[in-house]
Amino acid sequence: MSYQHILFEVADGIARLTLNRPERLNSLNTVMHSEVQDALAGIEDGSKARVLVITGAGRGFCAGQDLGDRAVAPGGTAVDLGDSIAKYYKPLIMTLRNLPLPVIAAVNGVAAGAGANIALACDLVIAARSASFVQAFSKLGLVPDSGGTWFLPRLVGTARAMGLAFLGEKLSAEQAAQWGLIWRCVEDAELAGVVDGLARQLAMAPTRGIARTKQALYESWGRTLEQQIDVERDYQRELGRTADYKEGVAAFTEKRTPQFNGR
Repeated sequence: MSYQHILFEVADGIARLTLNRPERLNSLNTVMHSEVQDALAGIEDGSKARVLVITGAGRGFCAGQDLGDRAVAPGGTAVDLGDSIAKYYKPLIMTLRNLPLPVIAAVNGVAAGAGANIALACDLVIAARSASFVQAFSKLGLVPDSGGTWFLPRLVGTARAMGLAFLGEKLSAEQAAQWGLIWRCVEDAELAGVVDGLARQLAMAPTRGIARTKQALYESWGRTLEQQIDVERDYQRELGRTADYKEGVAAFTEKRTPQFNGR
């Protein structure tokens, strides 16, 4: 399908979504939101892809909301920020979190405002050394949205979360990796190759097991240790009956590389 503001393709088990408004640092408008929703809807059941890679075209990952797109809504009244979050950003963040496959953010440049938190909603974030993360909301008198107030304290702790949110200063990719905000910082010239290799590795992995691992980790914040161990028990019972588990055991016994089918 042809889109106006994104590029999207699925090949060899890898879905690649590129935000494609480089002249606006890939800031989000209503058209882009609709296109992203449409693209993700096609892979939500995990049957068409086994890993998703999200990146940005040009020199930025995503500069957040395009404020120029907020002029007027149908009827002539100003667009309500809360309505925009409910209609666009919450569904996007929750879709990324709930996809039954790993999601990689390849942050190739600035990730600001909602753009930073869209990256943090992904399961693995790989950033180019020249990239940066900016919680720009305080500059507009706003609160970090798109899950920012949830992600930041869990990833870097309350003190650092407060500093990032209050001051809205750029955090370099290298510092973000050192703080545990992202998985890895790589040289700019290596970003595409590193992400491609990781995507191919995950596309050949036991997808159902990874999906359950993702679910267990994200949901663990709301459970006690005892409850979480029970969840692990239930998932192991389920996964122990899959073809991938049988293949993994057989490959280990036969000292060969497993050929997982994701089921």
